[in-house]
Amino acid sequence: MTKLCPDCKQKLEPIIFYKTEVDYCPKCLGIFFEEDELRQAKDAKDRNLSWLDIDLWEDEGHFELSPGPRLCPVCRMPFYQTHYGDSDIMVDICNLCHGIWLDRGEFKKIVNYLKEKADWEAVHNYGKSLFEEFREIFTGPETIREEVSDFLVVLKLLLYKFSSKHPFLTGFISKMPK
Repeated sequence: MTKLCPDCKQKLEPIIFYKTEVDYCPKCLGIFFEEDELRQAKDAKDRNLSWLDIDLWEDEGHFELSPGPRLCPVCRMPFYQTHYGDSDIMVDICNLCHGIWLDRGEFKKIVNYLKEKADWEAVHNYGKSLFEEFREIFTGPETIREEVSDFLVVLKLLLYKFSSKHPFLTGFISKMPK
């Protein structure tokens, strides 16, 4: 089955985008991510963001049926629109196959949003984030290896944030006898 761009109706072409095979429109440069491909591309783009995932299907009450003829390239059903997390970025999602359509430039906006969110979480909610990542080692949703890696990333970010906010204490601790 030929996948068509929801906007241009051009044939989507497969490409490798941050180590993830996705489909893109050569005319408008939109990208279609099948289930879990957006997370994979985001993790490959910035490994420090691997611990921070947004579940777009968490609150279906916020879904809005897209106005107009935008259809999922796989299911050919109308897309739903939802905010990406608590950002102002609106993404098109398919409630059947869990595919995600991003218009040109939206992936970059998502990564920038996640960087800001990660910085805030690491400083303000690091205990909660650390606990959540530790819990996910045993409960998933990713493999144990991926969850342990996410936990270690949060620990590393916490160390960096602590070092930058408290250079005197970091220097003092590093000079203590071992």
